[in-house]
Amino acid sequence: MPSSSGRPQGARSGRRGRRRGRRMAAVDETSAGGVVFNVQRDRIVLIGRLDRRGRLLWSLPKGHIEEGETPEQTAVREVTEETGIRGEIIRPLGTIDYWFVADRRRIHKTVHHFLMEELGGELSDDDVEVTEVAWVPLDELEERLAYADERRLVLRALKLLEVRLDVPAGDDVTGAAGDVSARADGS
Repeated sequence: MPSSSGRPQGARSGRRGRRRGRRMAAVDETSAGGVVFNVQRDRIVLIGRLDRRGRLLWSLPKGHIEEGETPEQTAVREVTEETGIRGEIIRPLGTIDYWFVADRRRIHKTVHHFLMEELGGELSDDDVEVTEVAWVPLDELEERLAYADERRLVLRALKLLEVRLDVPAGDDVTGAAGDVSARADGS
């Protein structure tokens, strides 16, 4: 006799049965990076990376915290490795938290960002993870930066440095430091 659902006995309903065995492991990762201003405070350094579709996406330099490193040490090291620019931390800027999928894993990433000023060095895209590196004028950041949460961090940095730009209506730059809400894609 058929079950009350109309399915033969033993049959599973919905997605639960089909998804079994394909669960992705969730992994936490922590990185650090920076918003690095040049000495004149009229540009910041950005990195360009190719996404899975081959599009060049511009973002802030950042990378994984190595064992024994502080987030501050990581930020300075990663900025130098990814851009060729040596920077000095002025202050913490905020944290970005997001999820993405890579290598059949769901990754929960937390990135600590620091406000930094250029100490020297020359732009270099020698890092294998970086396609391009550029000093970007402040008035081009809105169109260049790929991620809204990073745009908000840069606006916060500008406010902290009292650098004036026309801020689009609705962008909140009142907080001096803190968390920035998550984005759904990885970088």
